[in-house]
Amino acid sequence: METPAIFAEELTKTYRIFSRPWEKYLNFFLPVQFGAKFYAIQNISFSLERGRSIGLIGLNGSGKSTLSNMIAGASAPTSGTLHIEGQVSMTAVSAGLNLLLTGRENIIQKCLLLGLDKPQIQELMPEIIEFSELGDVIDQPVKTYSSGMRSKLGFAISINIDPDVLVIDEALSVGDPTFTQKCLVRMQSFRERSKTIVFVSHSMSQIRDFCDRAIWLEGGRTVAIGECDDVVNEYSEFIRWFNQLPAAEQKAYKKQIREKQLEGTT
Repeated sequence: METPAIFAEELTKTYRIFSRPWEKYLNFFLPVQFGAKFYAIQNISFSLERGRSIGLIGLNGSGKSTLSNMIAGASAPTSGTLHIEGQVSMTAVSAGLNLLLTGRENIIQKCLLLGLDKPQIQELMPEIIEFSELGDVIDQPVKTYSSGMRSKLGFAISINIDPDVLVIDEALSVGDPTFTQKCLVRMQSFRERSKTIVFVSHSMSQIRDFCDRAIWLEGGRTVAIGECDDVVNEYSEFIRWFNQLPAAEQKAYKKQIREKQLEGTT
């Protein structure tokens, strides 16, 4: 049996939330743990074969970015097993970009971190810049870029270094429609070469069009996982119900979920 590109079993990520700033410092010196334990992700299990794509969906705060960061290697799980086959690259609206550096300098920095040498970076540089559509702006500090421009730069770097697993966290939500379509076409060709994609988005149309499977997260837990259309249909029904609730009831619903995460309840 072929080894899956992504294998996750009982993944859990916890943080400490402190009511007073000094409590986190006491945790370094005292055996008693201060602060409430917050379960950002709890007991997530799934696997994904090479050449497949999976969508992560859910309300804000559901754990999508926490899970995608763990897959990308930007964050380590507190417990559980996570195995990734091959090189991973992540693109988000501003993930991994140094705002004080220029776009060109960011390309060099990210490529170096991914293990590319100088000749490889020089070879990739023109293609990355062309795909980003940034032109002469590439030599301006990234802090002067709009969110859409940062997204273009991040995506152009990630897709052109040709990783085995590409993680996309809302990076297409701020770009213009023509660039988004160009990215989706490139992602499709990327997948056809047996690459693997994890796609985080609030756009159910993009999830439907692009993903084979989907995971619906709520409060850091899996609500549903399976074929994309089935999970998206179920989630869309929930969103219709949720949007019909009065604002006070929506707030109470989210508060209840957060309280469960703080308790780590089942």
